[in-house]
Amino acid sequence: MLNSLRYATADDAERLHQLIVDLAIFEKEPDAVELSVEQLKEQLSDSRSVFKAIVAECIDESSHSKASLIIVGFALFFYNYSTWKGKKGLYLEDLFVLEQFRGKGIGKALMYRLATIAKEEDCARFEWSVLKWNQSAISFYEHLDAVRMDDWVGYRLDENGILKFLNTCF
Repeated sequence: MLNSLRYATADDAERLHQLIVDLAIFEKEPDAVELSVEQLKEQLSDSRSVFKAIVAECIDESSHSKASLIIVGFALFFYNYSTWKGKKGLYLEDLFVLEQFRGKGIGKALMYRLATIAKEEDCARFEWSVLKWNQSAISFYEHLDAVRMDDWVGYRLDENGILKFLNTCF
């Protein structure tokens, strides 16, 4: 049962990092996480950090203390900008809930919190991407009445791609 949602702090770095690794494994990219616990801790401590994260906590049933909470999910987001709307937007980079806690409303609660933040921050949009094969996430988002953006194709230059572009462009 969901106990609380709150902004992540530096004290959450180790647990949040483990959930990020769990997400990478779920997304079939087990070796993709380059972020260290120390980097994450530093970034969560920095008031100028480019991202924020909301964590979902539940009572730890394995603990002898009834007051013991464990982070079971997170939503990591940042702000972008819409040139057409002239306003910032909220972009959800990652949403993840541990498998044994799925189907209990935690993902929906995280999305609700982000939508609330978007409204409070006067955002023009709340956007995210999902892997094409992740049908459970697609169904979840469609159940929230999110609009699928079929007209758009995503592109990316990774660090090597950026260097290659810079070295070959002109």
